[in-house]
Amino acid sequence: MSHTTAQQNQNYHTARMWQIALFSLNNSATNLYNFAIGFVSYYATGIAGLTVAVVSIILTSMRVFDGVTDPIIGYIIDKTESKLGKFRPLIILGNVILAGSILIMYNVTHMLPESMQFLFFIAIYVVYIIGYTLQTAVTKAGQTVLTNHPKQRPLFSVFDGVFTMLVYGGGQFFVASNLVVKYNDEFSLALFTELNMYVVIISALLSVCSVIAIWNKDRKEFYGLAENTVKTSFREYLPVLKKNRPLQMLIIAASTDKLASSSTRQPAVAVMFFGILIGDYALSGTISLVTMVPVLIISVLGSIYARKVGLKRSFVRGSWGALLAGAIIMIMMLMIDPTTISMDNMGVNTWMFLILITAFLGLGGLTNALVIPMIADVSDYETYKSGRYIPGMLGTIFSFVDKLISSLAPAIVGFMLAMIGYQEEFPQIGESLTTALFIMSLVLYLGIPILGYIASLLAMKFYTLDDKRMREVQEGIAEMKKIDMDQQEQVQ
Repeated sequence: MSHTTAQQNQNYHTARMWQIALFSLNNSATNLYNFAIGFVSYYATGIAGLTVAVVSIILTSMRVFDGVTDPIIGYIIDKTESKLGKFRPLIILGNVILAGSILIMYNVTHMLPESMQFLFFIAIYVVYIIGYTLQTAVTKAGQTVLTNHPKQRPLFSVFDGVFTMLVYGGGQFFVASNLVVKYNDEFSLALFTELNMYVVIISALLSVCSVIAIWNKDRKEFYGLAENTVKTSFREYLPVLKKNRPLQMLIIAASTDKLASSSTRQPAVAVMFFGILIGDYALSGTISLVTMVPVLIISVLGSIYARKVGLKRSFVRGSWGALLAGAIIMIMMLMIDPTTISMDNMGVNTWMFLILITAFLGLGGLTNALVIPMIADVSDYETYKSGRYIPGMLGTIFSFVDKLISSLAPAIVGFMLAMIGYQEEFPQIGESLTTALFIMSLVLYLGIPILGYIASLLAMKFYTLDDKRMREVQEGIAEMKKIDMDQQEQVQ
């Protein structure tokens, strides 16, 4: 090891591999709830009796409220210093609230008089959002104490990409190929009850793992510059956002990608694309299973690549790949008979679709996974620039704007479906394919993600935190810590 390399390594604190892996499960724990709550539109319209337009407005409003709660939780994180640390209490509290709220939502709402269902649904959704925000804020802010080594931070993306794919891909396979079949192709109350039971139990176990992972790192010595840890106020949020250009650009890139992925993951979109356009809804689950290993490989290789060239360059190249794959799939769907895509008919069309959808899902998942360690980079940049350690504020400013933009996903899907005649209920599995449904399926499943990746690439043109710049940032923080320690010693 050269003298320069050894000196650089002194500027970093590292984590064990198992700590990075288990801490990433905190994101998986909340993603499980995000997956399950995605079906709430079918519960609300099919069982509770609310209309498509009303449900779409509620879901959009709740997503906005989710963003509004973020700065409050960020403020709490930056002010918190308990015997259990800064982050562990929020993981535990958030998961307990999530479990209670989702069980009440799906088991009580439809039992109430119709006049009370609307207000009760909103009220319990608000509670759900508070729990969700408490736990998800830790995923972003906790990165700063886990490790600041440029070779380790991308490893979070490896594990998070794998686990996120297992949650959404495995979850879709389980619902489409098991639960929907078990309950006669209907989104019934029994289906929701069984799904939520699994979610509550598994998410709790994953949360315990993440608490264990961060246990030895959730201490004051890892909270940046000790003298500046808690000196924050709400009026500082806007100035921080205005002055931190990397944060602005990352918000644009990530939120447009999130809007795209959130739109694609709406259950109605999967019903339209697979259940109506291709004519086989179970294929959505089969695709998730078949592409699982290739998508995992893409995620692992992409994150390893990020360790060599930096997070920014990997994010840009992943966005380009996902954009091209999505565009080719759209062109392909316009040129062939989509019903020829079938696991029972392994012809050229099926193989082409499998290859392209694997690239589309894998590279898209990679860019989403890279965002979380990039937020940690932005937080360190703020410490380097202003001398303040405010990961809660930075992470939740990001989440606030990100959620405001991505909150449009349910509304976009709901109102675009209303435009083609679906005012009272969402498209159902096995409906006849009309021209309007054909076009709308392509727009929602592929068109919106393509626009999101274009916006990301434009934003990355002005994002300055590449691998070289981050080395300068960590060296600067190390020097600031040394000066801070020297000054404290002189005072003593």
